[in-house]
Amino acid sequence: MATTTPTPDAYSPPPGGPGPGPGPGSGAGAGGVSDSRQAWRRRLWRFDDAASPYAYIAPFFLIFGAFGLYPLLYTGWIALHRVEMTSLDQSQWVGFDNFARILQDSEFWTAVGNTFVIGVISTVPQLLVALGLAHLLNYKLRASTVWRTVILTPYATSVATAALVFALVFRADGGLLNWVLHFVGFGNTDWGNGEWTSKIAISVIVIWRWTGYNTLIYLAAMQAVPADLFEAAAIDGASRWQQFRKVTVPSLRPTILFTIVISTIGSMQLFGEPLLLQGGTLGSIGGNEHQYETLSIYLFNYGWKLGHLGPAAAVAWAMLVLLLLIALINWIVGRFVRGRAA
Repeated sequence: MATTTPTPDAYSPPPGGPGPGPGPGSGAGAGGVSDSRQAWRRRLWRFDDAASPYAYIAPFFLIFGAFGLYPLLYTGWIALHRVEMTSLDQSQWVGFDNFARILQDSEFWTAVGNTFVIGVISTVPQLLVALGLAHLLNYKLRASTVWRTVILTPYATSVATAALVFALVFRADGGLLNWVLHFVGFGNTDWGNGEWTSKIAISVIVIWRWTGYNTLIYLAAMQAVPADLFEAAAIDGASRWQQFRKVTVPSLRPTILFTIVISTIGSMQLFGEPLLLQGGTLGSIGGNEHQYETLSIYLFNYGWKLGHLGPAAAVAWAMLVLLLLIALINWIVGRFVRGRAA
């Protein structure tokens, strides 16, 4: 029987034969263009992957550089020159004379001592009360949202309003506090002109304003503590006080350290409270004997009242150095406490 060999399809290339000639979008030319596009996309992807994180954080550094780093460096430059408020376009290099000037001034060390004392007697009670209030709010209470809002209300009050109200409370003649103390057998107390009473009055203002703020910080940290720890402590027979000491406080150590640092920075910047306690000339110099003059008031006097910007800038840098030293002490104490706990 005769066989016939099938003929190739007219539309298919012969076996082993050349295909259609190169045209647009096909053949070796198309492959080269596709490979170059893929290589370009890979390079673009790598660049995006490497540069995107820096682009996301760039706004912070730009803002910090413009409003944080530049003023700091410019203040350091002024601290090394003689610059007067009346002639800002004229400066004279004096080196570290401005620093020597303030370090040799007894009023500067008085301001350092006042700032430290006010900071201690306002920060310690403030944080202790805030810790106790947060512990109470951590339990289920009726209208807990209302209580949290009430506690935060003093923080929302401006420092000028709070200082003026408490200035009326601590007035020597006709003040509310002296009026109350009169009924329990105490005589009138000159709160503003006393060595310790003036510091106590300023500390009361600070405690009243910032206790609620720290309370909410502690409350948020307490609510992040796992409930299993409290349940295990309760099963072991621990009372609420023992749970607070053995579970809550150790879990809050990083938060407590944070609030200590923030409160320390705030106490170093105390200005409105001492300025408005007595107001007028006495407030601007920190009392008739500088008994409650803080470093911010001291800086204000040099820079704005006397117009000597060089020493004022030196005071600002001295405040920064003191803050760094206090932060270092807090870090050392924190590491020591963590080491003892471990």
